[in-house]
Amino acid sequence: MSITLTEAAARHVQNQLTRRGKGIGLRLAVTPTGCSGLSYQLEYADEAKPGDLVFESFGTKVVVDPASYVSLDGTELDFQRDGLNEGFKFRNPRETARCGCGESFSV
Repeated sequence: MSITLTEAAARHVQNQLTRRGKGIGLRLAVTPTGCSGLSYQLEYADEAKPGDLVFESFGTKVVVDPASYVSLDGTELDFQRDGLNEGFKFRNPRETARCGCGESFSV
């Protein structure tokens, strides 16, 4: 499978990379934390590290380390605006539960 971005997410990442003046895409990872066990981590990627998996959607790269990929395989990342709120939304088919506050999830 893979990790994909919607067109809106890809456009947002590209706009941010342009504002930063550098970067190859978005780095997506999971870290152990929260009441459900795992948390999504996002940062802009300036390079892919040895062993990283790289996926591309709408001309935008998503970089993932192999350990995180186990929990992220099949995930689609969207970027949504709702009134004054905006942010990335994760559609992860591996999620089995999410904590009440939305900060962590389990697989």
